[in-house]
Formats: sequence, C-alpha cells, structure tokens
Amino acid sequence: MSSKTILFIANWKMNGSPSNFVEVAKVADFLDKKLKEYKKYIVFCPPISLLGYFSKKNRSKKVAFGAQDISNTKIDFGAETGSLSASLVKLSGAQYLIVGHSERRVTGDNFLVIKEKLLSASKSKLKIIFCIGETLEEKKKNKSLTILKKQILNSLPKKINLNNVTFAYEPIWSIGTGLVPTNQYLEKIFSFLETLLKSQFKIKSPKIIYGGSVNSANIKNLRNIGACSGYLIGGASLKAKNFIEIIKNYYN
Repeated sequence: MSSKTILFIANWKMNGSPSNFVEVAKVADFLDKKLKEYKKYIVFCPPISLLGYFSKKNRSKKVAFGAQDISNTKIDFGAETGSLSASLVKLSGAQYLIVGHSERRVTGDNFLVIKEKLLSASKSKLKIIFCIGETLEEKKKNKSLTILKKQILNSLPKKINLNNVTFAYEPIWSIGTGLVPTNQYLEKIFSFLETLLKSQFKIKSPKIIYGGSVNSANIKNLRNIGACSGYLIGGASLKAKNFIEIIKNYYN
C-alpha cells in the first residue's frame, strides 16, 4: 500500500448519544493496538451536541473530531440566536469541519453561503472537508465534470489556506443508496479534479477523498483509485465493528 496518510472520516449525521462514545473508544483502541505500523488518521464528526463531550473523553492521539456544519455568520460570538460559528465549534473540540454536504445544499446552502462558511472556517484555522458531487440526472446528461468545476470555482476562495482543504467527492446518487461508481469513472473524476485544483488554485498536492456507500466489502476495490487520499463514511461508521472492518480491509 501507499505510504501516504489515508483519512477515514466518520460522518455520523443526526445520530448518536453520549453512550455511543464507546464506539469511538473501540476504534481508538484498535488503532493504538493493532495498526501501529501504518500511517492513519481517523476523524469523527458527530452531531454538535456530542462534539464537546466526545473530544473531552477521547485519550487517543490518533483520533480527531470535526463538526458537520456551521452557520454562515460573519462574527465569532454575538447576538445571533441559533447560529453556530466556526469559533464555537473549535472551542467544542473540532479540528475539522464538513462544508458543502449535499444534505445542506438542498436546504439552502448556495455557492455564496458555502463560500462564507469556508472563509469563516479558514479564519478559525479549522481543517476543511469540502464536499462536492453531482446528481444522478446530471451524471446521465454527462454533466458531472461541469457541475464539479462549477461547485469549486463558485465557492472556493483562493485567499484561504488551501493546504487545509480536503476535497470530498460524494456523488449524490451514491450516498446511502449502495450504488458506487466504477473505478474507471472515479479515475476520470479524480484526475479531472486533481488537474483543476493544480491549474486553477496552484495546489501542488490536492487531497481528494471519496464518499458514498463506502463499506467493508467495497473498500478493497475503492483503495485502487490512485489519487484517492481517504474516505468519508456515513452509516458504516456508526458502529465500531463495521468501521474497523473498513480500516482493516483497506490495509490488508
């Protein structure tokens, strides 16, 4: 396997309770005891209600935490009831932040809102997981590359620290459906994104990861995507047993 560090990011979405920290602890124990020889980094993104509790309970240096979203507020603290600034999630223990997830885009996160969130996250020195992806209809019309380019060029500010941005390609038609793109299709997508990010944003080594129905059965196939630096995992990351199987099958 490649010696590069592979990111495994767990997006718990709207799931979990304080008692579910045991799942995080089991994964951390596995990393500390069983995978010492590999470069690895696990990021858990639980609901914001659990973020502070989980980050304080954690004792493993191989586990980090992220937030699933922030508000597009331009202030760190103040009179904005219900808003969640980048500074607040960082104080809660987040090192990472998911921005641009398709489930947020459908509720109103347009290009401008996403750009504002990216700027706020960068200002607070959070590492960004920037989600992009096309619908099934867009794919069928052969518009995938056009859509991805549009999502990046219309939202990604060039003045932020681009070395702290990981690009998560998540085809919307693959999220939670069990459908996974072919390796040939993913190679085309990843090659396009790598070229675009190098030419338009001067990023020497873009970090691009894949998300969408990742599980322990398909990870061995997905690991063959040359430019892929990791995986954004949803439902399969909720239980330590399943998440550990994904990590084990990647390295074995």
